[in-house]
Amino acid sequence: MKIRIFVQMKFIEIMSDKRWLFGLDITDLKKITEEFGLPRFAATQIADWLYKKRCKSIDEMTNLSLKSREVLSEHFVVGDLPYCGVQESSDGTKKYLFPTLEGQFIESAYIPDRERATLCVSSQSGCKMGCRMCMTGRQGFQHHLTSGEILNQIRNIDESSKLTNIVYMGMGEPLDNVDEVLRSLRVMTSSWGVGWSPTRITLSTVGVVAGLKRFLDETTVHLAVSLHNPFPEERRELMPAQNKNSIEDVVDLLHHYDWTHQRRVSFEYVMLAGVNDTPRHARQIAKLLRGIFCRMNLIRFHSIPDAPFKGSSEIAIERFKSLLEKEGLITTIRASRGEDISAACGLLSTREINKVKK
Repeated sequence: MKIRIFVQMKFIEIMSDKRWLFGLDITDLKKITEEFGLPRFAATQIADWLYKKRCKSIDEMTNLSLKSREVLSEHFVVGDLPYCGVQESSDGTKKYLFPTLEGQFIESAYIPDRERATLCVSSQSGCKMGCRMCMTGRQGFQHHLTSGEILNQIRNIDESSKLTNIVYMGMGEPLDNVDEVLRSLRVMTSSWGVGWSPTRITLSTVGVVAGLKRFLDETTVHLAVSLHNPFPEERRELMPAQNKNSIEDVVDLLHHYDWTHQRRVSFEYVMLAGVNDTPRHARQIAKLLRGIFCRMNLIRFHSIPDAPFKGSSEIAIERFKSLLEKEGLITTIRASRGEDISAACGLLSTREINKVKK
């Protein structure tokens, strides 16, 4: 079966009748070799072709026997989805639009900054969390991405070879798709896979507690928690996820882990005028996070269509930063990037989804 998507005056055809090898971890590959009678060592060979040699077809796996390649080709493809749209900002930031295997769209943001080159990847098409200041949340949820679709974003941008850092901060809540996200992290950080250091990767979450515990136990990747308001009732108004995954439960869990060595935890805080930028909020943040070695990351709010919020002024943001620092919290203000292309997640894909619906 093929899915055809019309994007930017051309059709993208997506093969969906065979399973992707790309995105599978070594355990998955060993199960495949056992199921189809391939030599056990073939799993390591396949992983090498997928993640180090970056092959595009099973036929390229020349150290597998012809019979093994034929057996694999009957049931699998390597898997590949080229991007179908791109916007570039005057500051070098680029937003890529990718189709998904289920006929939807996702976005990835490439952010160059001197010696760093970061890619912000999506883990879902849409999102269930419904955060009121987020365009993706307002788009609603379409589907989870597979590990292959997550990693495909890293492989298929023009700057793939230049990347120094990956952040799971794009569309979707990563820990709502925890199995596929953890699989993609194993591929990225294992010696049989891409082999990146976990310190080059950060995962952002609103705090899905069950998934968070698995993430903390199974990886040493950096963590960023979306806080946005330290008061439970006020946070609930901004982030409905507070109902099932309270920030108090998240912080309590974080107290059981060591944040004083290589692994970092930061708290993301979108600054909203008159909503969460008062001295009262700064004091409560300090109280909430006491005892956790962490960083506060203040983020300027960039307006989205029909949003009921305004971003805090530069003076208010600097004042808030000073209050937090007086409370003993390391605090930074995130530099704004890609404003001229609306680089906030969800805007580009929402436009494409609306075009398809029409």
